[in-house]
Formats: sequence, C-alpha cells, structure tokens
Amino acid sequence: MPTTYTDLIADVRKQTKEVSLDELKRRLEAKEPLVLVDVREKEEYRAGYIPGAISVPRGFLEMQIEQRVPDKNAHVVAYCAGGTRSAMAAATLQALGYAHVETANPGFVRWKDLGYPMEAPPQLTDAQRDRYSRHILLPEVGEAGQAKLLGSKVLLLGAGGLGSPAALYLAAAGVGTLGIVDADVVDASNLQRQILHATSRVGMPKVESAAIALKDLNPDVKVVPYQERMTSANVDRLFGDYDVIVDGTDNFPTRYLVNDASVFLGKPVVHGSIFRFDGQVTTFVGDKAAKKLGLNGGVGGPCYRCLYPEPPPPHLAPSCQEAGVLGILCGIVGTLQATEAIKLLLGKGEPLIGRLMTYDSLKMQFRGLKLRRDPNCIVCGPKPTITSYVDYEGFCALG
Repeated sequence: MPTTYTDLIADVRKQTKEVSLDELKRRLEAKEPLVLVDVREKEEYRAGYIPGAISVPRGFLEMQIEQRVPDKNAHVVAYCAGGTRSAMAAATLQALGYAHVETANPGFVRWKDLGYPMEAPPQLTDAQRDRYSRHILLPEVGEAGQAKLLGSKVLLLGAGGLGSPAALYLAAAGVGTLGIVDADVVDASNLQRQILHATSRVGMPKVESAAIALKDLNPDVKVVPYQERMTSANVDRLFGDYDVIVDGTDNFPTRYLVNDASVFLGKPVVHGSIFRFDGQVTTFVGDKAAKKLGLNGGVGGPCYRCLYPEPPPPHLAPSCQEAGVLGILCGIVGTLQATEAIKLLLGKGEPLIGRLMTYDSLKMQFRGLKLRRDPNCIVCGPKPTITSYVDYEGFCALG
C-alpha cells in the first residue's frame, strides 16, 4: 500500500528530535550556542521571526543551507509556522550530514501567541526588493543588509577619475546618502576617465553633473553636493555624520588633511590613488573608527602618515595632469574602493586594513603588501604630537 502524507509525517517525526518552545526560549535566553533556522516562506518571515533566526525557506533548504550553516556539527534548531515543515527540514538536514538537529514543535504561530520575543526584518518596498534582488539573494547581505545600506552615508572626496566609478557603484548598490565634495567643473579632458559626466554637461559644476547621473541611476539615493574645496576650516563639517569616507583626492595636502581628520573624528577612510598605468588601494581605520565598527577588538591599523610620514618632493610626484593616466585604471581602482566601502558598511569580509593592494595594468598584476603601524606616528601613535589641524600646504611644500 502506498505511503500517505500522514504516514510520511509520522515517520519523519520518529526520526527527528523535537524541542519545546519553552526549552527553546530558555536556551536562547541562556545564550547557548545554536543555529536557529526559519524554514517558512519569505513572506511569513517578513511578518516576524524569532530573534537570531536565519531565513532559509524550505524550498531552498538543500541549495542554501551548507552556505548559510557550513559547520555540520553545529546545534541546529529548525522551526516553521506549526512544526510540520520544520520536521521535514530536520530530516533533510540529517540526511545532509548535520549531526545535531532538532525541530521546534509547535512553531512560530504558538510562539507568537505565547507573547515570546519576536522581531520583524526591515521593511523594503516591492520595488526595492526587485531592484536589489541580487543583493538580497546573498546571505551576507539579505534584506537586513540591504536596509542597512539604504540607511548608510558615504562621503566621496572628488567626483573625478576615482570618485566616478565609486559613486556609480555605491549608488547602484543602494547606499542611501552620497555626499560629494568637489569644487571643479566638468572639462572635456575629464571625459576620458570621469564616467559620471557627459559631453552635454561640460562646464557644469562636477557635483551637479554627478547628482544628475546618480539620481537617474537610482532615485532611492540622496545626493548631497558640496561645491567647495576641503580645508581645515570645513573638514569637520563635511565629514559630519558620514559613516565611511572614500578618498579620491589627487594632492598631498588634502590627503594629509583627510588622514588627520579621520583619526581625530574616528572615520574609516578608503584610500585610492592612480598614476599612469599603476594604482593602489588601502583602507585606513584608526582606533576610534575600529571601536565604532567593532573591528579587531577596537584596535585600529596604520594611518596614511604611517605609510608616508613625509610627502615626496613636488618634482618627484607629478600629477596625472602632468604625467597622464590610463582612463580604465580609474574604473578598476574606484570600483575596488566602492567594494571596500560596502564591506565596511555591512561589517562583512576582510577590509584592506594594514594591507596595501597595488595594481600594474601593463602587467595585469595585483600585489598585496603588509602595512605596519608606526609606534612613533605623530598622529595615531600613543604619544601624538599633532592633535589639531596644521598648515598642510606648508607641510607638503617642505617635502
């Protein structure tokens, strides 16, 4: 006689171990190590879930669970609305080699009726779920991560070669607020590499041109233009409430100013620079910024002054205007900067803290170099001698 649905469920329940909601609540309150897997559909999950649960719908369990829960010795508790789908899920997890699996019975409906703690994920609109669907599919992002990006603020220093690709990809990713600092206007010679701008906008302030392009790309994004040159007098105001600074500046006085401000104010800086056919990227996170981000136990990495205690003589550091630059190089380095910024905002991956990535486009070669913090650094060291802004033009002229 063929097996019926009732027989199948009865057999599954015999094979799987159940945990009561009271016991599950006790374990969660005691912070016992366990992985809570919500196997309901996404629409059910959006209406509320048990705190700490990860969403892996039953229909995608076999495809996604090993990515979401790589440790097959972890203690896993699956739950659904009433206990049936989670029992089936538990049996599947056991078949996949998970050694410690339980199913919560009854499920979330009863948990909610009992008044036990629950949370609701950030609410994205249908249009946003469609626009950011490829992000939402990533376990490292999901709806919560996308909502975090939409609530984040990034300040771009420069709307030129590096700022252009960084701004476009940050806007496309849904970073909610992009501030852009640039006092220049669009020139025809910019268009070989500064892809934010267009021939029709030659002569327009770069921040206005950038705002037009970014708003057309993603109306979700608020663009805040700052048509001014950054100085010691306005840097605190400009950095303001921004979460991450993306530095695409091309002169040493501003780079040193950015460094000192980032250390004083506790702002992470994604630094990029280009020259002819070569580029480099690193991320500077000082102690204050590391504490805010919860990175490395609150211990920051080296700062720009640890890498370059003094600027090179002007004749040894010609600008791109003097030496030229491969336009495509800007896209590669700027996109790497955007990647670092997204990682910092999401708290995922390993940022380039204490590491310098260099790129040689002629050899098509990337290299990673370790950077060490200078224990005697005059800004980020234990006994700093620079604790306020200095004459950066004068300091760099001495170099």
